[in-house]
Amino acid sequence: MRYRILSIVVFILLALASIFQLFDLKFAFDFEQFFPEGDEDLAFFQDFIKEFEADDNFMLVAVRRDDGVFEQDFLERFHDFTLKTRELPHVLESQSLTKFSYPVRTPFAITSIPAIHIDNPSRYAADRERLLNDERFVHNLISEDAKTLVVFMKTVNSIQLDEAEELMVSMDSLIQQYNFEEYHYLGRPYFQRELVDMQKREITISAIVSGFLVSIIMFIIFRKPWGIGVALFSIGLGMLLFMGFMGGANRELNAMSALYPVLMIIVGTSDVIHIMSKYIDELRKGNDRKTAIMTTIKEIGLATLLTSITTAIGFASLLTSRITPIRDFGLNAATGVLIAYITVIFFTTAVLSFFKTEQIIKLGRGSSFWDKAMDWSYHFTKKYPREIAIGGVLTIVLSFVGISQITTNYNIINNMPTGAKITEDFYFFERELTGFRPLEFAIYVQGDYKATDYEVVKEIDKVEQHLRQFDQLQAIGSVTAVYKSINQMYGNNNQEAYKIPESKEKFQQYKRMADRIPKMGMNVLVSKDEKKARITSRIFDLGADSIKVFGNRLDNWIETNTDTSIIKVQRTGTGVIIDKNAEYIRRNLLQGLGMAILIVSVLMAMLFRNLKMLMISLVPNIVPLLLAGALLGYLGIELEAGVSIVFAVIFGIAVDDTIHFLSKFKLARNKGLGIEESLRITFMETGKAICLTTVILFFGFLIMLFSVHPPSVTIGLLISLTLFSALIADLTLIPLMIRWLMKD
Repeated sequence: MRYRILSIVVFILLALASIFQLFDLKFAFDFEQFFPEGDEDLAFFQDFIKEFEADDNFMLVAVRRDDGVFEQDFLERFHDFTLKTRELPHVLESQSLTKFSYPVRTPFAITSIPAIHIDNPSRYAADRERLLNDERFVHNLISEDAKTLVVFMKTVNSIQLDEAEELMVSMDSLIQQYNFEEYHYLGRPYFQRELVDMQKREITISAIVSGFLVSIIMFIIFRKPWGIGVALFSIGLGMLLFMGFMGGANRELNAMSALYPVLMIIVGTSDVIHIMSKYIDELRKGNDRKTAIMTTIKEIGLATLLTSITTAIGFASLLTSRITPIRDFGLNAATGVLIAYITVIFFTTAVLSFFKTEQIIKLGRGSSFWDKAMDWSYHFTKKYPREIAIGGVLTIVLSFVGISQITTNYNIINNMPTGAKITEDFYFFERELTGFRPLEFAIYVQGDYKATDYEVVKEIDKVEQHLRQFDQLQAIGSVTAVYKSINQMYGNNNQEAYKIPESKEKFQQYKRMADRIPKMGMNVLVSKDEKKARITSRIFDLGADSIKVFGNRLDNWIETNTDTSIIKVQRTGTGVIIDKNAEYIRRNLLQGLGMAILIVSVLMAMLFRNLKMLMISLVPNIVPLLLAGALLGYLGIELEAGVSIVFAVIFGIAVDDTIHFLSKFKLARNKGLGIEESLRITFMETGKAICLTTVILFFGFLIMLFSVHPPSVTIGLLISLTLFSALIADLTLIPLMIRWLMKD
């Protein structure tokens, strides 16, 4: 009591400092964040792109004209747009069909003719037919219905957020000058800008909606301005201090950031309700404010400390993940839980000590309702133990059935904001053109061969031709294109001549010609020492598991049908690495939760010093985890990086109510009361608080249904439902097990 003024002043100063730190908050989104660290395929891929270049350093702009692209005014505008894109910041080069020319051999020299004769509409029909029969361009630079043309821009490697934003601002400004009928973007710079903007919107909206919900709940509970004000200010202060910590510690806000406001508000709300409810109960018993606050800190403060530690441990279990955003979320959320606890135990209690009961809460029919509800719950568990046990066993059995149906067939589209232009653009490229997922094949030349030798090029072409049989693979390219193009030139540019020459002598002739034309050297497809090469492609967003099965079939075919004494092939690429997350998510999930359960078990053992109480405390918290897994299976929700955090959140928060319930029961027993009387008191005094906090948690996480980020919607729904089931487990299974395992 002596230090309450000092405590309030310290927190006000911390709040002011946090406001300044908010301006230093950093946002980030990179696909590299989702690479599993320490993976051997990742190490291979990183070495591979050092030799060549990244496979996602591109930006595509698709321009559509419903009446077809072969119209002179449209082609002139599109060509001018293509030329101007070369001047955009962080763009190294750009290409489109209006810039492309076919090489032509004449008696005097090699010249070229444009792929599209923009100034000669009479040749459009022939140009259209030739381009739509050219495997290099269809689905890549022109759509199959000839209604879309694409500008391909090569950007700097690993473009960063500030660079991406600069490029996209310039791009938006440029394309508006041409009044195109319809246009779509695809590429890393676009993803970075849009998904970071989504994170900012999500954080703002979730904070506002959560705050509004909590305000309503606090009004319903307290119905007194001072009570509502103390509660809301304490919760808001905890949120502010956490965000200030994030800014001051240079912690980046990434794909998981939308959860932070919801977590901080509802965790803070839970702590506030338990503290204020106990303080009010002590005042109603006739204690003075000093005694009431000291008893509150002594009894509920310890329980709340334990719940905060166990919640933090639940989040910290995510530190076992190999995926950086998941680890960061675990660490940040654990820190946030402790910040919320410190705020409530030092600031809220200090402020509360100035108020009497009638200033904080309006007592009336609400209290009577909760007393009746908790009395009914107590007698229900006493009257129907057999039915409760059967229901618990059936829930566990059905949960295991659901868990067996979980899939990890993750799609990139699952992380796209609902109803946003970026999602529409992604669907457009999947439907009309090449899609986004890069799929690379690393070619390792064996023996004394080089990548530009006839035998090696023939083997690469064999693989490439096999890949072209699959509609889900597009934009396939390799060094073979150089020699096929020259062969086509010598064949009067007939489409049938676009192939590797049949004789080695002719190939050597083409090779000497290619060496004299640096532009055709395709140095991004062959390493400097000519001992490595690559086949580039993009695959449609089929799902991680489907792509894995497809990729394994490709690997088997390549191993069987290529001459391994000439080349060896390994599948790689950004998509392959990200898809490996599914394997690590399952493994890390079990490891992390196992570690969290072990640590919480040790804490429970130290708190209760009774093996029976330890068992009683764990069972009600494992059931919600099983139920969450079952919901994933029954609802057909893919287990992917974002959704995997659900289990840590559920365990970390669900165990709070168990600790509060059992702590109160233990206190009652320590006073010499019997089991039934201790249970009845626990229901009457603690039951109301855990019901209120669960209702807040339930609706708090349901706020995420307003999110445009599909994984956030899934997370909110799963956590809400399973935390409600955790409350039911606490109020039914704990009394049941206490009566079975403990005797007076």
